[in-house]
Amino acid sequence: RSSWLLLAPLLSPPVPVITSPPCSLCPEGAHRFQWISNLVPEFRISSSHVKVLSSPAEFYELLKVQIKAAKQRVVMASLYLGTGLPEQELVYCLEETLEKSLQAKGSPDLRVSILLDYTRGSRGRKNSRTMLIPLLQRFPEQVRVSLFHTPNLRGLLRLLIPERFNETIGLQHIKVYLFDDNVILSGANLSDLYFTNRQDRYVLLRDSPEIADFFTELVDAIGDVSLQLQQDNTVRMMEGMVHPYQGDKVAYCEIANRRVMEVINSARTRQELLHAKTFHSSQPGSSLLSQQGSQAPGSLTPEPDTWIYPLIQMKPFGIQIDEMVTETLLTEAERDARIYLTTGYFNLTQAYMDLILGTRAEYRILLASPEVNGFFGAKGVAGAIPAAYVYIEHQFYSEVCCLQQQERVQLQEYSRAGWTFHAKGLWLYLAGSDLPCLTLIGSPNFGYRSVHRDLEAQVAIVTENKALQQQLHQEQEQLYLCSGVVSTSTFEQPSRYVKLWVKLVTPLIKNFF
Repeated sequence: RSSWLLLAPLLSPPVPVITSPPCSLCPEGAHRFQWISNLVPEFRISSSHVKVLSSPAEFYELLKVQIKAAKQRVVMASLYLGTGLPEQELVYCLEETLEKSLQAKGSPDLRVSILLDYTRGSRGRKNSRTMLIPLLQRFPEQVRVSLFHTPNLRGLLRLLIPERFNETIGLQHIKVYLFDDNVILSGANLSDLYFTNRQDRYVLLRDSPEIADFFTELVDAIGDVSLQLQQDNTVRMMEGMVHPYQGDKVAYCEIANRRVMEVINSARTRQELLHAKTFHSSQPGSSLLSQQGSQAPGSLTPEPDTWIYPLIQMKPFGIQIDEMVTETLLTEAERDARIYLTTGYFNLTQAYMDLILGTRAEYRILLASPEVNGFFGAKGVAGAIPAAYVYIEHQFYSEVCCLQQQERVQLQEYSRAGWTFHAKGLWLYLAGSDLPCLTLIGSPNFGYRSVHRDLEAQVAIVTENKALQQQLHQEQEQLYLCSGVVSTSTFEQPSRYVKLWVKLVTPLIKNFF
């Protein structure tokens, strides 16, 4: 009675839609990536507003500080909220901040919106829902908790697949945490491991109202097509909204696509108008003196030298922007350019693997050794998942060797005693440069799930500022320092032994983890 048999109805995955790149890259410098603005809004900010964090503890402390300082909005999207003491402390911080808002004169301004995944957030008797119900009961007018349920888990499949396994069908996987006009992009969830010894990536965008508005609207849009948590721990859809698993699937996905694309397109239009206005006001003969006269001395905004592009991937809704941009970056990377790519779960799509093996750039791919895989030591079938990742890694490495690409494409395994590894993203170094000019940071793992099943978001950060490039370079170096280069002898170690049944089953179920 293998639990994998419950996945039998889905073992024939849909054929991926192949999309051609929107356009080729432009000439020299950071502006070579402005083609991304053909797809998504472009936010221009000063590099002084960007801070790269390095540790789980720093991330956790920043979350608490930002919650306590919030005045207008707290918006948090995550896979789930854990149930331990550190997570309870976050809830206390929210409660304290909401209480202060209530006691302020006039009507309370603070609004809290939390988006989680329904299946992961409902796992167990004590779960994300039970953690947040006290906030809903005490502050019903200020708090909203939305639980996204994939439209692909429905009917007989939903009845048959047990808890935990139902999470393989599709999830809300976006991780964004914003407080007034400050935004944290990460791959980390709201759980104690991610606050202590589970290595991830985190970037803070300070005083960035347009970016904060965009992600607020994005979370609201997904929230509108999600189940709404009630004070009695029941859930219901907003009035007039198609139900994700009881209603018509095509109608639901069309509505969700429309809501999300409205957010992307309206933000893109706003930013284009803002850029046009800024351009005209900076031209000779514009009223520059009157602009300067209206500002206090020394209050001029720093000149933008950094560009932020939000990349959204929601294949269930027919949205594949992140996939298009990532494929284009890999396709167009020039000879002698270097791409450092990291994922906690090495299970690249066939398209990404083909591009890495068939293009000209150098690749340094960082992945988790079995001991730092999040599933290492898990009970039951899940305990075999690290071995499945070893098998996938070995197959890819064998292909690299077969093509004699070992110098150009190098695998490195992250290993750190007492830690697990969850970092994902990439850093792009142009040919001849010692510093990266672009990074991708957010929730996608570059695997089948990220591209085809889950809701994902990350940002492309492009900068020509040397200090920020140095920050990004140090972040990359710090992660790669804890790694060893993979060679043929790596797979001869006893810890890399893969049982026959795992080898047989992995090709069937690799699209689910």
